[in-house]
Amino acid sequence: MFKFLANLFGKNGPSIGELLSQGAYIVDVRSSKEFKDAHGKDSTNIPLDSIQSKISTLTKQKKPIVTCCMSGMRSGRAVKILRKAGIEAHNGGSWQSVEKALTSKTE
Repeated sequence: MFKFLANLFGKNGPSIGELLSQGAYIVDVRSSKEFKDAHGKDSTNIPLDSIQSKISTLTKQKKPIVTCCMSGMRSGRAVKILRKAGIEAHNGGSWQSVEKALTSKTE
């Protein structure tokens, strides 16, 4: 039953922590101002409205992309755009959640 629900909601595959421990590239899709106010230490800021124009740059990373934002809504939209372009992308939710997963992988 749980596996069915996980597949239904797109939760199959590696966890965010596993992706980060394998060197995933973190993209914070919040605005530049939001990013300047606070962000995770290993994240790169590419605002959601610019993500389409950065596809070629992100493709060159040759590693999974973990997106984050404030709540997970914008990062979810970014994942759809990236996947449509053939990039392996995963929604990390809030930048704080990604930062927590990143911190716990180093402990």
